[in-house]
Amino acid sequence: MPNDPQPRRRQIHLSEAEQAEFLGTNRKAALATLDAEGYPHLVAMTYGVKDGAFYMTSYAKAQKVLNIRRDPKVGLMVEAGGAYAELKGVMVRGVCEIIEGEDAVREAWAIISGASSTPRRRETNDSAAKRVALKVTPLRIVTWDHTKLGGRY
Repeated sequence: MPNDPQPRRRQIHLSEAEQAEFLGTNRKAALATLDAEGYPHLVAMTYGVKDGAFYMTSYAKAQKVLNIRRDPKVGLMVEAGGAYAELKGVMVRGVCEIIEGEDAVREAWAIISGASSTPRRRETNDSAAKRVALKVTPLRIVTWDHTKLGGRY
């Protein structure tokens, strides 16, 4: 079939190494949960990746956490680039586990900060008791790198 989109999708797919590099250099994601009425609730999050899972933290009383308690299915998107020809991204559909406790929050912070030795602000550390860790286990990952198209669409 001449207009089959599959070859192009395969062409712009990020390899595992490319995906790991992209996720390591782009630390902001859009996290999508579903509210009580079934509408998407999108928020910007800083994340870290360990053993294939995405880690974030949030205040336990935040709307996103209430939504996850009701329905743990989430979407996560990391995208970079300005013009269409520059877009690279990773979209995750997964299940989010809420992990309670200060130790879990501090462990998530360590994953998020990675190799960075930048100390956390005191007021951030003081908030650990009010927070939870969020662990997203991917069920499906879709990637794209439009730079691989060389300006041809």
